[in-house]
Amino acid sequence: MIIPASRLLTTRPTSGNRPHLPRGWMPLLVLPAVAFLLVPAEWPRWTLMWLLSLSIYAGCKWLTWRRATIDDVPLWRHAAYLLAWPGLDATTFLQPTTTSPADQPQPREWLFATTKFVIGLTLLSTAIWWIPNQDPYFAGWVGMVGLIFSLHFGLFDLLSCVWRRIGIEARPLMNWPLLSVSVSEFWGMRWNRAFRDLTHRFLFRPLTSRVGPRIALGLGFVVSGLLHELVITVPAGGGYGGPTLYFLIQCSALFVERSAFGRRLGLGAGFRGWLFAACTTVSPVCLLFPPAFVERIIVPFLEFVGSVL
Repeated sequence: MIIPASRLLTTRPTSGNRPHLPRGWMPLLVLPAVAFLLVPAEWPRWTLMWLLSLSIYAGCKWLTWRRATIDDVPLWRHAAYLLAWPGLDATTFLQPTTTSPADQPQPREWLFATTKFVIGLTLLSTAIWWIPNQDPYFAGWVGMVGLIFSLHFGLFDLLSCVWRRIGIEARPLMNWPLLSVSVSEFWGMRWNRAFRDLTHRFLFRPLTSRVGPRIALGLGFVVSGLLHELVITVPAGGGYGGPTLYFLIQCSALFVERSAFGRRLGLGAGFRGWLFAACTTVSPVCLLFPPAFVERIIVPFLEFVGSVL
């Protein structure tokens, strides 16, 4: 069945000049509020974290799909974008053109993605085993790294391979972030390109035309901080302000890197740029994931997983 994307849902007409919410934004605003209000207080904190994360992701997914302008797309492809691909570029995923032979996943890419997935699961298993016997905080960090490896670097890369193998453009979301030679390259090209695509389209570009690129970029980092507060410190009930401060540090480092002083120091390229980017993104990571989050969210979640396995 071929269904024009623009006809899957129709926008309800508005009467007169009555203000209305732009198309696609309602779930992103409503779903997190519903998750926050309806989760019972006696439930584990990690359930709220996962529900908030999934509700925000679902809202972003819906927003990008509702704004897609590709027509004559099979119904299964719409379902695949909404349910089986973590990227947030609906237009690219739904476009009828197929990937070129050069974009087809090679055997080594399949192997590397599988290896990262297995490494992530191994770290998770190790953390679950360590919790009763070792420092829970350390085990929580190991488990958190395992989650990131198994999902962002492993499973999501495998899904990219699957979709590109059948001709759908679905580039990997992580593009070798360890190779970033600048803070700008790390956040703009290599780390979680799904979120970068979303913020660039719906935040940075609209704001740039109103307040200029520098302020728009700064506001983008502030919004990133606030979103991470919502899914990290709010469920944990502690560490407030840490994620926002982390992203303010990233923004400040990016401005320093692009300044005349930063260019003289060579902070945007080569080994100095790589070292500056690595220190900027890694050294303050405890602000992004404060102890309250690790101890009250990650550790209990790992304990729950261990109890059901």
